[in-house]
This record gives sequence, C-alpha cells and structure tokens, in this order.
Amino acid sequence: MKKEPWYAAESKLRCKRLGMDPAVPPSFSARISEEELAKRRSKHEEILSVVDVFVNRMFEQTKEIPLLIVITDNTGCILEVTGDEMIKSTMMKLGINVGLQFKEEDAGTNGVTLALQHRQPIQIIGDEHYHNFLHESACYTVPFQCPDSEEMLGTLTVMTAVTEHTPFLLSMLCTVTDAIERELLLRKKNRRLHLLNQIMVEATTNGIIVTDKEGFITEYNKFAQKITGWKREQILGNSVQNLQPFGHYIKCLLQTGERFEDIELVFKNRETQNDVVCLLDVHPIYDKKSKLVGAFCQFRDITERYKAKERMDYMAHHDDLTELPNRRFFVKKLNERLKLAQESKETFSIMFLDLDRFKLINDTLGHNTGDLVLGIVAKRLKTCLSEQDIVARMGGDEFTILLQETVCMEEAERIAGKIIEELRKPLFINGNEFYLTASIGIVFYPHDGKNAEILMKHADIAMYQAKERGKNSYVVYKPSQDNGMEQLILESSLRKAIGNNEFIVYYQPQIDLRTERIVGVEALIRWKHPQLGMVSPAKFIPLAEETGMITQIGEWVMKEACRQNKKWQDMGLPPVRVSVNLSTRQFSKQDITRVVTDVLQETGLNPGYLGLEITESMTMNVEHAVHTLRDLKNLGVQISMDDFGTGYSSLYYLKKFSIDHLKIDQSFVRDIMIDSSDADIVSTIISMAHNLGIKVIAEGVETEEQLCYLKEQGCEEVQGYLYSPPLPAHEIESLLRGAKLKKQYS
Repeated sequence: MKKEPWYAAESKLRCKRLGMDPAVPPSFSARISEEELAKRRSKHEEILSVVDVFVNRMFEQTKEIPLLIVITDNTGCILEVTGDEMIKSTMMKLGINVGLQFKEEDAGTNGVTLALQHRQPIQIIGDEHYHNFLHESACYTVPFQCPDSEEMLGTLTVMTAVTEHTPFLLSMLCTVTDAIERELLLRKKNRRLHLLNQIMVEATTNGIIVTDKEGFITEYNKFAQKITGWKREQILGNSVQNLQPFGHYIKCLLQTGERFEDIELVFKNRETQNDVVCLLDVHPIYDKKSKLVGAFCQFRDITERYKAKERMDYMAHHDDLTELPNRRFFVKKLNERLKLAQESKETFSIMFLDLDRFKLINDTLGHNTGDLVLGIVAKRLKTCLSEQDIVARMGGDEFTILLQETVCMEEAERIAGKIIEELRKPLFINGNEFYLTASIGIVFYPHDGKNAEILMKHADIAMYQAKERGKNSYVVYKPSQDNGMEQLILESSLRKAIGNNEFIVYYQPQIDLRTERIVGVEALIRWKHPQLGMVSPAKFIPLAEETGMITQIGEWVMKEACRQNKKWQDMGLPPVRVSVNLSTRQFSKQDITRVVTDVLQETGLNPGYLGLEITESMTMNVEHAVHTLRDLKNLGVQISMDDFGTGYSSLYYLKKFSIDHLKIDQSFVRDIMIDSSDADIVSTIISMAHNLGIKVIAEGVETEEQLCYLKEQGCEEVQGYLYSPPLPAHEIESLLRGAKLKKQYS
C-alpha cells in the first residue's frame, strides 16, 4: 500500500477536525468580484503572458494527454484556467473557475494551498484528496516567485485523470516553473536596462542589437561582432533589413509588435565562414509614455552545445571504435529500404561479413592490435562501396552491408569479390605484417526474405556456409531442399506436440538486486520430440509463427505457467511473478483480454502474479496497443516490454502503454564492459525508465562485472546464467525453498 505524503495526511486531518464531509462536494465561498478580478489580472498581466508562453510549450510536449492548467496569484485566487475542455467543464460545474480563492477550509486538501503554505512542489493523487469527487484526479502544483527577491508570485497547477498519473508531470512542471522565473527575471532586468538607458550592453556575453523605431541600428556590442563577424563600424546606422537572419525578426516586431523568444538561427560567421547556431530573443523598447521607440535583440551562441548534441546523436547510432553505423542504425535503414522496396517493387542486396580467425589476432597480439585491425577493415570496406551503400559493425568482427541499388546477382558478387581482394592485402601494424580474410553471405530482397529478420538470418546462414567451404569466399544464399523437407516433417510433428504432451515449460529466475532473492520467473517453452530429442525454440518458434500455431502454443504456455505458479503458492512457497511472452499473433487478436481472463479464472492465480511480455514491434499499431494494454492492466496483470532498445518505441507512447518493466536486451548487456556505446545505451535506458516510473530487468547477465555495472546504474532486477539457467519446475521449487540465490559463475 502506498504511503500518503505527509503534507496530504496533515491537511486531511485538519479538514476532518473542521467537520468537512468528504462525500459532499464543497461549496466555495471565497470568491472575489469581477471588478477585483480584473484588477488582479491587470496587475499580473506580464506574469500571465509569460506563463501562457511556457504553458503552450508544455501542451506541445504532452500531446494526447488531457491536461487542465490552473494559474493562481499568491493568495490562491484563480486568475486563469486553460486546457482540456472536458476537465474544464467538470471543474466549472463544481465551482472551480476564475475568481475562486483556494482555501483549505473551503476546498479541502488541495495543491494550491499546500504549495503556497510550504513553498515547495506538491502532488495530490487520487484518494490523497480529502473530497471524494476529486479521487479520480491527479493534481500537481508548483509555486513560483521573484528569483531575486523570493517574493511569492503565485502557483501553476496541472490537473489530469488519476489514470494518467506519472511523476514525469511534476518534474516537467518544475522545469516549466523554473523557466517562467528565469523569463520574469530577464524581463525585470530588461526594464532596469531601460531605466539605465540600456547602456550596459557590453556587460553581457550575449550579442546585442538595438534599433530605432525605423529599424536603423543604434547599438551593436562586441559579442555581436564576435558571433557574426560583422564589425561595429560596418553595422551602426544601417538598416537592420540588411543584417540577416536577424533583420527579418526585428523588422517584424517593429511592424506588428510580435515578440520572439528562443528562435534558433543557423548562419555563417562572416570572417571565419564557420557555422554558428544561436538562440534569438527580440523585444520592443518603449519610452515612458509606452510608445514604441525601437527594438532590443539579443542572441546567445549555442554552437558548442548544438555540436555536443549532434555528437551524442551520432554516438547513439555509430560504433565508437570504427565510426561505422551500429546495429541500431543499420536495422533502421534496412527497414526504411524495405518499406521503399515494397512500394516501388525494387530489389536490393544485403551482405553479412565475418572476419576469419580474428580471435587469433586478439589472443596473439592483444585487443589493442585487434581494435586497430577493425579500424583498417572499416576503412577498406568503405572504399569498396558507393556513397549510398551502408556498411555497419554489428559487434565483434561482424559487419553488415546494405547495397541499396544492387538489382542483380552478378553485381553483388562483383562487390563481394572486390571486398575479399581488398581485405586480403597485407596489414602492417606495430612492426607486424599479417594477412586477413573474410567470409561473406549474400541475400536478395524479396527472393530470400521479405522482412529484416529473415533476410539477416539467411545472410548469416550463407556466411557460415562460406566458412564451411574453407573461408575467404562468399556464398549467395540458396534454400536447401533437405532443409525444406526437414521443415515439413517438423511442421507435421509440431501440430501433434500439444496433444502428445511433448512441450515442457522451463523457468529462469529473475533476481531482485537489493535482496538477491527470486522475485519472478520467466516461462520458456521447450519441445521434447520423441525422435529428435530437445528441439531448439529457435527452430520451432518461427515455424509456429509462420503456420499460426503460435497462438495455440502461447495459450498453452500461459495456462501451464499460471497453473504451476498457483501450485507453488499452494505449497506455501514465497509468491513470485511468472512472466509469459506474448506472440505478435496473440497480441493482435481482439480477444486476448478474454483469453487471459479465462486462464486466470481456470487456474485461480491472482492476476498480480502474472506478467505478460510484449516486444516493441507489437506496439506499431498504437491505437490497438494502447486499448489492449489498458484492458490487460485493468485485469491486474503486469506488463513488460521485452528486448527493449532493439525496436522503435517513443518515450511518449511508453508512458501511454502503462508499462511496469523494461527488459534490456541481452545484446546490449553482453558487451557493456567492453563496448562503451552499449554501456551508455544501458545507462540511458535505465535512467529514462526511472524517470517514467518504470522498473528495469536486464537479461543475459553472465559475469560479476556486468552485475556490478547494472547495480551502479540502479537496475532493479536481472536474469541470466550468472544466477541460473532456465530450469524445470521441480528445480525452481528447490530454489524457492532456499534463501538467497547463489551465483553460478565468477
């Protein structure tokens, strides 16, 4: 049960002492007259205009979330209400509108009164409100003040439905309030500058341009000269129209009165010809009679910050060692190419390249030499390709190549041959001469596959066929007849497997890093074929998906996992969560909620001990995903997003999907101690998830070093061979009877 904030508990106790009935909506008596309201709004005109600018930006950042914004003065009097019309209409019916003065003795427990009283951000969620009619609401209030005098100016409140609650809203509101205070301070300083005849323009590190009402430049400080490369003597007295890109905005203000804030401008410095990025503000200058007499323009150089952001974006999509695109970038571009090819009926080719005996270089000459070799290989690969082709490092000594315009086998083979010849040239590193070869697999769209996963899989198969043929060669993928017959036999057996009780569910423990105790298990299907023995899921799951049998198999796994979990609980073992993977076909079915409901009712398992794992690709149909996940959450089950980081979820939709856990894909965990990019990605995912109130599970943890890094980053749960491989149910039972789970490897 969640702990109620101390300030809410104290307020509710005061309301109770006052004899307020929580079941009866309050009748607000503290309301000012229209005349007094007009005076207060006039007094706060500048504040309201500033708040309005930043509130509109906040609305843009929270699209699709129904929000109501309430602005009060420092007495708690509502000066403005804006936002979602449905919420606004409901609040107005209850008497909450402009002119109302929030007082605890009238309104009960509310954020406005508490924020003004305690001078700190306040959030009142659901039943933390005193009155029942507000139990479906989530309210976030932040006070704002004069930054240079600490005089309280008022409050900014966000109201929304309790189902939309997330700490992210309070954090965003605090950020907006800070920006409002900074803007109010800036405006106050600008007024002071006006009183001092705006003489102090040289004391700032910003570029300053001042014009008269006709647009002729009267002031141009040294930082404006430095940033633009235009000398003061060249500019003063000239029309601002000739000074672009600033002139357009200054002229517009002088003609229409429109102000501009934080306008991003990109231009070249006249002297250095280097690109410059600036943020521009343009404000009017008035005389004592409020008559427009000119324009005040300031701009700050953010070039270095801009370059740093570009660098971060670059690093997120490129391999730090070779500076080639990484796996994420390649998959993104491949999916874009697939979409284009589907529309235009074009063909293209993919290559999968693996260096032969590269491990020998690392073991013999060391990893530093191996890194140098990979850098040389990356450069040689680029010399063999055209500008539109993409070569990426997938990890280790594996590279993929997307030949965007390759329409025939002969051309692809020519390029593959060129690559092999280029890589075969001797390498000279640290006085050592050695030779390198590569094996390449080639596939074509759509002949060898119609989606990224199948194409990559077939390219990988072709590459291994090249290695089997003696390495230092390329192989064009060709489906094997024997493989086709094996698939037919496997499909026939698969259709009988459930009826013959050939499937088994294994469970892999999920460990709480704070206690090192098992808090969950992931259900993983195994197939014990009577003739073939244990069949790898990698072999039969794709076949089940292709034939549609995955739905029946998935429902069987869910039912068996829930039955087993209930059995463990009935035995008196510590209750844990059992997580079941949903297939795309299952998730897309309209009756998935009914299926889960039936399974829970049949097995008797409490919904809170069932977790459903989805993948990012399942949420591409956002409308269906939001509706389905909301229905599943209403059942009480937990939702995890599996293999996070390999797809394309937006942060906004993560919040909409009501996710409980993010599972970091083992492909990132595997190399976090040797690949700084993967380490940064893992750290970013954990931080982002925590900001959204989502817990994190890391998969594939195999070493103590990986575990320590994940602990340092605040990861809550892990699973992997460091603690335990997937185990049959009776072995999990033994683990649940024990104390802390011991690590298996060092």
